[in-house]
Amino acid sequence: MRVRIFQPARNAMQSGTARSKGWVLEFPAADPRAIDPLMGWTSSDDTQSQVRLRFETRKQAEAYAREQGLDYVVQDPHARSANVRPRGYGENFATDRRAPWTH
Repeated sequence: MRVRIFQPARNAMQSGTARSKGWVLEFPAADPRAIDPLMGWTSSDDTQSQVRLRFETRKQAEAYAREQGLDYVVQDPHARSANVRPRGYGENFATDRRAPWTH
């Protein structure tokens, strides 16, 4: 079994970088998911695919995988520049605005 170590991307609903600086060790799905014929729910007998271990650094995640004898692959994150506006959201309510704020 080969586990995956990666740095998660930020959520689409996030504007900041919270919970995206740590590293995650994720186990792959061993069994395919099945659809329940009565309810239509998707289910699986594999509980290990639900396990996601969080680490502060990449080295800690790799050390854990080596200790447990797990074969692992590391996916490097895509480097992106921060999207920071000079005054940001607070500029909408500034008292020194040059133009009136309208929709």
